Amino acid sequence: MEVNTLVGPEEIKREDYLVRATAEDGRILAFVARSTELVEEARRLHNTSPTATAALGRVLTAAALMGASLKERQSLTLRVVGDGPLRAIVATARGGAVRGYVGEPQVDLPLNAAGKLDVGAAVGKGVLYVTKDLGLREPYNGSVPLVSGEIGKDLAYYFAKSEQTPSAVALGVLVGPAGAVKAAGGYLVQLLPGAGDGMAARLEENVQATGPVSRLVSRACTPEDILAALLDGFDVQIHERHFFRFACDCSRERVREILLALGPEELEKLLAEQGGAEATCAFCNQVYRFGEGELAELVALSRRPEH
Repeated sequence: MEVNTLVGPEEIKREDYLVRATAEDGRILAFVARSTELVEEARRLHNTSPTATAALGRVLTAAALMGASLKERQSLTLRVVGDGPLRAIVATARGGAVRGYVGEPQVDLPLNAAGKLDVGAAVGKGVLYVTKDLGLREPYNGSVPLVSGEIGKDLAYYFAKSEQTPSAVALGVLVGPAGAVKAAGGYLVQLLPGAGDGMAARLEENVQATGPVSRLVSRACTPEDILAALLDGFDVQIHERHFFRFACDCSRERVREILLALGPEELEKLLAEQGGAEATCAFCNQVYRFGEGELAELVALSRRPEH
C-alpha cells in the first residue's frame, strides 16, 4: 500500500481518523474510520443510554465516512427518523467537524436475540434522509425507507437505490459495562464502474472474514489494518488520512440572531412572561441565557428600521 500523510504515529494513536483508499485502478473506493473518541464525546454530552449510544454512534460514524468525500465548506446531514422509542437521530459533518443528537437519549432496550444492543428495535420503521450541501443553489436530498434500523444495512440500501452504487457498510459501537464507549468505527467500501463480478465476490468474502468492526477497533486495529483485511488480494493505494472530532458551531451570537428574527412582539412576550430567554443547542447541549436587560436591548434593536 502507498500512504500519503503529514502526521506522525503518536498523533494517529491519539485521535479519531479515517483513511481514504482506492483499489484496482479506481474501481473500488474505500473509507475506514476509527471513531471511539467522537462517539464517547457524544455519549458524555447527551448522557445517552447504551442503546442510544450505539445508535447515535453509528450515525455519527456514518456521517464522518460520507462527509470525507466532500470538498471544503460542503456539508452532509444524515437523519434517521423511525417509529421506535429513539424517535430521530441526526448527524452532520463538515470538514473534520462532526456533531449529532438523538431524540430520546435515555431509551434503553433489552439485548436482542444475538446478545447485542437492539438498535433496530430502538429505531423502528421509518426513513433515512441524506442531505448534501454542495454549495449549489439547492442542496441534494435523498431518502429511502429503513430496511433494518441497524443503520449500516440502511445506508447500503441507500447507496444501491439512490446512487446506484453497490456498497458494503459496517458501523459498530462497543459499550462497556459502565456505559462508556470502549471502541467505535466503521467502513464504507464501494464498487465503481468497471468492477466485475469477480471483484464483488472477493470483496464479499473479505467482508465476511473481517468480522465486526467494533471488535477490531477494540483490539487496537487501526483503520489501515482493517482496510488491509477488507481489500486483501487487491492492489490498494491509500490517498489520505482525514482526522475528525465532535465539534459544534453554535454560538451566543447565532442564538442572538435567532432571537432578533422572532421580532419585537415575540421578544416582548418573552420579556413579560419569563423575564429573559434561554436556548439549548440540540447538538451539544450548550445553554445560552439572556437576562432581562439583554432581552430588553434586543427588543429595542428589533424595532429599528434595519431590523
